[in-house]
Amino acid sequence: MTETSDTRSAAGEAQGAPPSRVQRLMRYLPLIAPVLLWAVPCWVLLHTGQHWPLSVTLTGTALFVLGLVGMPLAMVRGHGRRQQDRAAIVGDTLLGGIWILFTWSVLLGVLLRLALALGGVGNGQDRARIVTWAVLGVVAVLLAWGYAEARRVPRVRRLEVELPRLGSGLDGTRVVLITDTHYGPLDRARWSARVCATVNTLEADLVCHTGDIADGTAERRRAQAAPLGTVQATRARVYVTGNHEYYSEAQGWVDLMDELGWTPLRNRHLLLERGGDTLVVAGVDDVTAESSGLAGHRAHLAGALHGADPDLPVLLLAHQPKFIDRAAAHGIDLQLSGHTHGGQIWPFHLLVRLDQPAVAGLSHHGTRTLLYTSRGTGFWGPPFRVFAPSEITLLVLRSPQQPA
Repeated sequence: MTETSDTRSAAGEAQGAPPSRVQRLMRYLPLIAPVLLWAVPCWVLLHTGQHWPLSVTLTGTALFVLGLVGMPLAMVRGHGRRQQDRAAIVGDTLLGGIWILFTWSVLLGVLLRLALALGGVGNGQDRARIVTWAVLGVVAVLLAWGYAEARRVPRVRRLEVELPRLGSGLDGTRVVLITDTHYGPLDRARWSARVCATVNTLEADLVCHTGDIADGTAERRRAQAAPLGTVQATRARVYVTGNHEYYSEAQGWVDLMDELGWTPLRNRHLLLERGGDTLVVAGVDDVTAESSGLAGHRAHLAGALHGADPDLPVLLLAHQPKFIDRAAAHGIDLQLSGHTHGGQIWPFHLLVRLDQPAVAGLSHHGTRTLLYTSRGTGFWGPPFRVFAPSEITLLVLRSPQQPA
């Protein structure tokens, strides 16, 4: 298409136009968000009519200020160039804790205080102190429960998925999905072994890992990932990269998974045959791969399907649910994804939903494409899961055709 002078002029005007208020706000969001996370609970718990003794108010305020300064410093040291695991654990834990405290300070600070006022309970100071103790109590319970949820072996989520194009010979094919294991600063080698042992009880035909294996290089997290080599499947074990691999030398993870006996599906496919019928199992690199600068890494669906019979049903592995638009355009039958963690810590799923078309579970897209989004097997960063439990997923594929 030829670019006209009017088009060039319009483009130049767009480039020269001053940024909007929203764009300016987004620039400062990394600075604004931590301040809000720490300042709001500090105000709600200490400075809204509680009239605590001066020593309590000063000590509490000092702790919030210390958290505001210490959390970003710890996260930079833990996730930046230095990659200090202890600093990462401190920073991540503070991040998860203050998110929960912020959430419930806002909710109870408004709703409970309103309910107490409408009920005529106490005076202003009494209601303020009730809110403070209620917030602290709820947060303490959620932190303990959320930590236990994050560190346990995930429960198995079982569901049957009917694919209209699936041949009767493939009816009952068992597909196990694990994803977002996020081996990281907290050593989870024993947890990893127990997850793999659970997978092996499911008698899978196909085991899939849809990326975000770890935070850190393959060399650094090898001990935690090593149990993946014990996973059993009657047909194949397949793997695709997630965005976090591209923060930590992705090719090293591809090579390690290959060494452990998994088949990396980097924009390619394999065929799963049973009972005279065939299923195409394809995989693509994560959508962030191309911007990583690694040669040959990109999400290329056409390449993944190259040479496959277009009349055969296709199971696609793609780390991020938002790849579903491309999958639906190609008539993919079922896409398996992770990435979202189901939000991990409520109500973060509301923010995830702004970026992804699905947060968890089975959803329909286009004329025939299904998407299953796992809540993830592990956790990223903060060692908490609140109202977003982890999972190992067993999908039993069903054919609408009657066996011969």
